[in-house]
Amino acid sequence: MVLADVYNVCRFMLRFFTEVFRPPYEFRETIKQCYKVGYKSLALVSLTGFITGIVFTNQSRPSLAEFGATSWLPGLIAIAIVRALAPLITSLIVAGKVGSNIGAELGSMKVTEQIEAMEVSATNPFKFLVVSRVVATTLMNPLLVCYMAFVGLLGAYLNVHQHEDTSFLAFFQHGFPSISFLDLFASLIKSVVYGFTVGITGCYQGYNATKGTEGVGKAANVAVVVSMFLIFIEELIIVLIVNQFRP
Repeated sequence: MVLADVYNVCRFMLRFFTEVFRPPYEFRETIKQCYKVGYKSLALVSLTGFITGIVFTNQSRPSLAEFGATSWLPGLIAIAIVRALAPLITSLIVAGKVGSNIGAELGSMKVTEQIEAMEVSATNPFKFLVVSRVVATTLMNPLLVCYMAFVGLLGAYLNVHQHEDTSFLAFFQHGFPSISFLDLFASLIKSVVYGFTVGITGCYQGYNATKGTEGVGKAANVAVVVSMFLIFIEELIIVLIVNQFRP
């Protein structure tokens, strides 16, 4: 059973990579999905990123203060947010908000036979429904990660400024030198991989939903759970690989 599921997922992914480069291209639907994935998630990402920056700063300050090293706080926060917190937390938010929506939307279309109706009308439902959504999550997740990193650093700066009266320029002058090109590149790779994972998982679960309305709920639930599980596994693998290149 497990091997059959793995085989079906691999076939689904192979079909995606085949269809994504083959015309015609659904530009309008892809842009629509980018709007839904990106713009519609800004409010939640903004709030979460801002709170993350403040909370992490508050949690880190007492430990550094014991050694008289509060001046390291901007660098520590910048490393933590850029390397791990921004890509991981943003992708989990996208998995919960967008992944469940994709699973439920495609699942409802599957059980009501709308997908079969699209095939009869000479429309490629896989390209229109799956390819556009996976491309949207893959493209928008890195942008959301960059935005959350900025908002998180802004929240951290406001917290540091409140306690240490540090200027905006001084905060970033101490923070950014701690970030290497490898950190930025690794975060970009993470965000792309996580975005693809959320999109392909949600689409696979919804596109293969069964058993009526019960199947729709199961598709949405499984899409979120599996996406989050895979994101943590991918995080571990990418970190292990990137650490091999650190001096």
